[in-house]
Amino acid sequence: MSVASAAIVAFVVTVAATPVAIAVARRTGIVDRPGELKPQSRPVPYLGGVAVVAGTLAGGGPGRAAAVAPVVAALALGVADDRFDLPAPWRLAGEVAVGVGVAVTCPVHLPGVLAVPLVVAVTVVLVNGVNLLDGLDLLATGVVAVAAVGLAVEARGGGRVLAAALAAALAGFALYNRPPARVYLGDGGSYALGTLLAVLAASAWAPGRPAGTGVVALAVVVVPTAEIFCAVTRRHRGRQPLLAGDRGHPYDRLVARGWPRLAATGAYVGTEAVVVAVAVFAIAVSPGLAVAIAVVAAVVVVVVAAAALAGGLAPDPEVP
Repeated sequence: MSVASAAIVAFVVTVAATPVAIAVARRTGIVDRPGELKPQSRPVPYLGGVAVVAGTLAGGGPGRAAAVAPVVAALALGVADDRFDLPAPWRLAGEVAVGVGVAVTCPVHLPGVLAVPLVVAVTVVLVNGVNLLDGLDLLATGVVAVAAVGLAVEARGGGRVLAAALAAALAGFALYNRPPARVYLGDGGSYALGTLLAVLAASAWAPGRPAGTGVVALAVVVVPTAEIFCAVTRRHRGRQPLLAGDRGHPYDRLVARGWPRLAATGAYVGTEAVVVAVAVFAIAVSPGLAVAIAVVAAVVVVVVAAAALAGGLAPDPEVP
């Protein structure tokens, strides 16, 4: 299937499947209810991620059949968490198992002793990073869509088709997830999206791919990675459980200081777009520049973490 055909199929399937997911979520009670950590004023259906995965795999799955199993496993884990609120150790064990699945189905050009642990670690980080971003309407959807566009540009073959399908599926889902959202990705969606990003990043490190391209693939996912650094540091400083939820994310702080929610979302998506644009430019110029851009992106993450350690992202009683 061509890139254009995959994108069209993914978009159409997602647009058609999302209302079905909404109806099933309401019928089964898999909804996000208002609460202390929930900004909405009414229950909002989960299971939007099921529609996104259906669209992505319908468009891009045939070209990357091996990647289907870990993505579906991540979706199932997240939906189970949405429905039953799984204990944190169970979730982490499931995420590690998904990461092993990614490592097995997407071999990378690294020494065997490093390949599996690194792919597992990247998968766990991205699964949780996307999950942390899924706190405002359109936020995780927009960030991952932009990352998928960047990965589609640098990918080849089945990886490019899968990335294009993911971006198109998220574009279709955005019709329902834009403020005020009619449906959320849910943990099922965020876990699956994180896994899809891990699959695409691992594909950039496949044997025969230029090293610079692989490094840039990691730079493209810097925003969800930075969100992990911020959350871990903030919760450590506040002596909170690392896996507990809170409303102290940087986007929450922007909203608490008067930013419209859509503007806060735009700040994140815009940051991701800048990283992607620079990464794509770097690929076109030289692998050496690609590595330099990746280093700069890594420095950004370190600076954000250092700001958190200095108190810039310490628990803020003004944030609800």
